[in-house]
Amino acid sequence: MEFIGDANGVLSLLKTLHQTLSDDLPLLQESLDKDDVYGANRILHQLKGFTPVFCVDGLVEHVVKVEAMSKHAEASELRAAYSLLAPQLETLRTEVANHLRLHPID
Repeated sequence: MEFIGDANGVLSLLKTLHQTLSDDLPLLQESLDKDDVYGANRILHQLKGFTPVFCVDGLVEHVVKVEAMSKHAEASELRAAYSLLAPQLETLRTEVANHLRLHPID
């Protein structure tokens, strides 16, 4: 991750990722519960922007796939696809939170 900078730069990026996941995952589910595909797409597009820091190819591919679906899928299809992705994003959020707890920003 040389392109990000020093360790504090990485931790700062992880802090932003954690905050985004904490804020946006409930909003994404709420959008899907209301059949708001446009709102879900907006949030998924933002999450897709974080994929370079996910460091898990399978998760990156899954986020990209579900975000692409959100551009044309019916709400029920998108909800089903997201139901498989959501636990992975929650696991990522938890892992990032644990890492930040162990490595506080200086």
